[in-house]
Order: sequence, then C-alpha cells, then structure tokens
Amino acid sequence: MDISTKNTEAPPPVPQPTAAEQKRAARGATRPGDRIFLGLSRGSGILLLVIMAAIAGFLTYRASMAISKDEANFFTAFEWNTTLLPPKFGIAVLAFGTVVSSIIAMVIAVPIAVAIALFLTHYAPRRLSGPIAYVIDLLAAVPSIVYGLWGALILVPNMTGLFGWLDEYLGWTGIFSWQGGAPRSMLTVGILLAIMILPIITNVSREVFRQAPQMIEEAALALGATRWEVIRMAVIPFGRSGVISASMLGLGRALGETMAVATVLSPTFDIQASLLDPGGGTFAQNIASKFSEASEIGRDALIASGLVLFVITLLVNGAARAIIARRKEYSGANA
Repeated sequence: MDISTKNTEAPPPVPQPTAAEQKRAARGATRPGDRIFLGLSRGSGILLLVIMAAIAGFLTYRASMAISKDEANFFTAFEWNTTLLPPKFGIAVLAFGTVVSSIIAMVIAVPIAVAIALFLTHYAPRRLSGPIAYVIDLLAAVPSIVYGLWGALILVPNMTGLFGWLDEYLGWTGIFSWQGGAPRSMLTVGILLAIMILPIITNVSREVFRQAPQMIEEAALALGATRWEVIRMAVIPFGRSGVISASMLGLGRALGETMAVATVLSPTFDIQASLLDPGGGTFAQNIASKFSEASEIGRDALIASGLVLFVITLLVNGAARAIIARRKEYSGANA
C-alpha cells in the first residue's frame, strides 16, 4: 500500500448566508436586544454631541455679548475691571497662570505617578501593593476643597524653606528668585495641583501596566533580561498610550481646578517673571472668586473666559488623541 497517497476528497461546502441575513448583518444587529442596545448607544452618542454643542453655543453667545462691550483687548489686556463704563478686561494673566500652573503640576506628577505604578505592579510584594493602592484610591476621591485647606494651612507655611533654597542656588535664573513674600505663588499652586492629580494618573497607569502580556515578560526574563529591561522594553511600550490618557485626565483636572487654587493663590492681574513671587491667576479661580459679586456684564465676561478654558480643554484632548493615534501600534488594544 502506498503510504504517500493523499486524501483528495473535497471539503464540505460552506453554507452561504441568505440575502435577509446579509442585510441584518450589514445593519449591525440581528436580535432585538442587539438592536435596542445599538439604538441606545447611538442615542447616547448623539445626545452627548448635542449637549456639547449647546454648551458651546451658550458660551459663545454670552461671550460675544461681553467682548463686544470690552474697551480693552480681550486676549492681551492685563486688567479685569468690569465695573467701569465701558468695561475693560482681558485674559492674558489668566491664560498664563492656568498654563504655567498646569505645566508645573504635570512635570512633577507624571514621572512620580508612573514610577509608583511600576513599583506597585512589578516590584512591590502583594501584601504591600494592596494597601498602598487602596490609599491612593482614597486620595483620588478627596474633595478639592480639602486639598485647598491642607494647602493653605500646611503646605504654604512650610514652603519658605524650599523657596529660600531655590532663591539661593537658582535665583540667578530669574525664574526662581524670591523677594521674601508669602509663598502663595504659581509654584505653590503647581505643587498642590501635582499632589491632587497624582492619584488619578497613578491609578490609571497602574491598571494599564497590570494588563501587560505576561508571556512577553516571561519570555524576556527567560532570555536573560533584568526586571528593569523587561519594564523598559515590554511594559512601558505596551502602556504608553494608557499613560498618555492618564496624563490627560490629570491635566484636565489641573486646568479646571477651582477651590484649591483660590485657597492657596494670592491673585493679582500681573505676570511675575519669577514663579516664587505672589501673583497671577487662573481661569477657574477667577470665575469662582468674582462670579457671585459680578454684574451682568461681569458675568458675561467671566463666561467669555470660561469659553477660552473650554477651547483649551478641547485642544488638549484633541492633541492627546492625535498622540495616541500616532502610537496606536504600541497600545494595549493592538498588542
């Protein structure tokens, strides 16, 4: 018997879907429950877009009314006086303070948050990582006013030593020169915001790193890689998009934080060259401190500044989406 003889029988034919089945598949739902869920999902997405459009339209309308009466340049003026006739107000100081404080917070918080997330997922024993993760979860749920009170009562009085050290060794740069006033400055605000957004970035990054493929890590270890090499070559590339998303969540909170900034900062409508000198302001802090006492034109002016913050937030989220899309080959969904 020739053992090289092959079985030449044709495989059974694959049944083809009917025309009705093809139409139902094209619609994306074949069962009543699927159709209901599809309709609810689409409706929710459309409702969200409608709400966003309504918010943008309301802010634009009220902002246009205020800007049309503004005698100063809305984007470059260094004053905010809506009680004058005609009023004069601008957002230069607010935009500068919001961006600078958020950058300081991100520079401090992101590296620390990523390091904590890596420690909890790849270095700390389970009996230690569990309680630490629980404490971080609790910190993420603390109200912002509590952080603000802590910052005013504890952080601000204890910042004089750091400010003195920065002035002594880095004061020649001008950015860290200190005149000896109260440490209610942009640097203090940035440090407080970093503490506030640290738990958010840590939690999301920890969950992303935890989803790294175990087989890839074990294969790298089997080939002789150290634990840090495994993290650098396998874990961090896998979780890069997740870390970017976590950072954008933290940045969103830093941009819109209100009560904590209002409690710590000594606001003035001027831009200080040094991060240690009191002064400056942010969009959210200015709205919170002036809205209750503002006149009708003053409220429209505050709404106009809120529109600028709204646009900045959309641009930040769009930039984050673009960065993630460019690095989609490293994302966990495609691993």
